[in-house]
Amino acid sequence: MKNIIYGIRPIIEAIRQGKQIDKILVQSSSTNDNLKQLKDELRHVNQNAKIQYVPMEKLNSLSKGANHQGVIAYCSIVEYSDLEETIMQIFENGKIPLILFLDHLTDVRNVGAIVRTAECAGVDCIILPNEGTAQINSDAVKTSAGAVLRIPICRSTNTKTTLNFLKQSGIKLYSASEKANDNYTQVDMQEPLCLIMGAEDKGVSKEAIKMSDKLLKIPMKGEIESLNVSVATGILIYEVIRQRSVANN
Repeated sequence: MKNIIYGIRPIIEAIRQGKQIDKILVQSSSTNDNLKQLKDELRHVNQNAKIQYVPMEKLNSLSKGANHQGVIAYCSIVEYSDLEETIMQIFENGKIPLILFLDHLTDVRNVGAIVRTAECAGVDCIILPNEGTAQINSDAVKTSAGAVLRIPICRSTNTKTTLNFLKQSGIKLYSASEKANDNYTQVDMQEPLCLIMGAEDKGVSKEAIKMSDKLLKIPMKGEIESLNVSVATGILIYEVIRQRSVANN
């Protein structure tokens, strides 16, 4: 796999060259002193790659015989954007922001499908939490039809901090929730807006719900109680587009 790097020194060199690291697998029983240097390098460039300790067998399987030295890193396929710079650029371009915050979605196919819809609809950027979110890998690229390479994607190391920043930037937070009182078609979406979409099984986190300005629901008429998250996201995105188009005509 092109996005895998083996060994401490190659990984450190990749970080110094500006490669963004998604995840690092470390042998469970590793006592390698260079691991501290690796962590220091990540901290120095303000990367928050997830470090996971795994059995030697896992590393051997992934490396297919290469000398991994007890460490394997997954490089990001996409180049993540800085959130503050992205938001500033959106406003400077005279646009009304439309942002997606994907709250710990774990199915890479759903993430890919959402990114594809977002890019087609002109969503300005997508925010992904650093922890507990599907990795943007080759499957995501394929499912999104390459859209993950065409739309700004930002990472969030802390949900509360990120959402607070959006609020302070004048962006409203609207969360999709089955428990909401407001039908999505009855809510004004013409303001600067961030749509928060929850994980496939748990929905939007309590923290994000608490910080939201409004909760939105999509009425269900059948016996199944919820939509696939990628479908629900598409419905809400295009309601925003519809409302803003009507307002401009």
